[in-house]
Amino acid sequence: MSNPEADPDEMLCESAAPSGSVEILAPRDVPLGGLRAMNVRRTLPQRQRSLIGAWCFLDHYGPDRVSEMGGMRVPRHPHTGLQTVSWLFTGEIEHRDSAGFHAIVRPGELNLMTAGRGISHSEFSTPDTTVLHGAQLWVALPKGARQMEPTLEHFRPEPAHGEGWTMRVFLGSLGGSTSPVVTHTPLLGAEILLQADARLTLQTDPTFEHGVLVDEGELTVDGIPVAKDHLAYAGVGRSTLTLVAGAEPVRVLLIGGAPLGEQILMWWNFVGRSHEEIVAYRAQWQTEIRAADSAVAGADCGGAAEPRFGSFPAGQPDPIPAPPLPTVRLRPRG
Repeated sequence: MSNPEADPDEMLCESAAPSGSVEILAPRDVPLGGLRAMNVRRTLPQRQRSLIGAWCFLDHYGPDRVSEMGGMRVPRHPHTGLQTVSWLFTGEIEHRDSAGFHAIVRPGELNLMTAGRGISHSEFSTPDTTVLHGAQLWVALPKGARQMEPTLEHFRPEPAHGEGWTMRVFLGSLGGSTSPVVTHTPLLGAEILLQADARLTLQTDPTFEHGVLVDEGELTVDGIPVAKDHLAYAGVGRSTLTLVAGAEPVRVLLIGGAPLGEQILMWWNFVGRSHEEIVAYRAQWQTEIRAADSAVAGADCGGAAEPRFGSFPAGQPDPIPAPPLPTVRLRPRG
């Protein structure tokens, strides 16, 4: 998913000091654009906390009726230095990218796209989708992997069941389930369903930070109430997390990972390490989409000999241009 903000903040993301208590991160609404804007609720990054392990971005959306909101319509856009994690509860999304992958994202199935040195992709809800509901997350790639070639992985985890709960582990390991999907830092990602009044104590890796996003219902995390759409953060040093549902069934996304240990600079859809890198990524994207327009028009397309963001099939909607850069040097805020 693209970051649709017309004037995106630069964000220097680093592992903050761990907290001994559970912190609650409130969402902010971000429209994806258009007359019938699809709204997402963003809980990462924030000034308060920009990373949970290597997780650096979390958008939560729906349930939205496509007939009213228009569904997801995100034309081709670029990414660098990250992995995108698509996880749906309801509906379907068609994914297409410049590495040649074409996939349908379905509920309960992980699609993980590794941008590496650079990729471009599009995401559109399918014509048969009437209600769209899910989450899009980004993982920052560490120094040793951020220039790798782009790729896509797909995985459908088998659900694990216990007294009052169901769990699907799509990244990492938890509760005896392990995902085979490749990550480049230690990570955890899981969907957990709790019946009303159910209690679940998870054995967690004490070297990990964790985040619990409440999608439905009322929940406490280690005794701290977490409202719907909010993200609870628990720092390193915890060997357990206890989730207790309220009077209604609960659905959560659990994310976690070892602190990244690197500063990353995020602006728009790019993850880099410096102002100069972000400026170069933006300039190359703008050059490549101008070259593509020229080629369609029959002109000499010129452009980069080795496009960073790849080529796309003909007949697709126009790509999203990058927003203007800030008039000052990209720098940390807060």
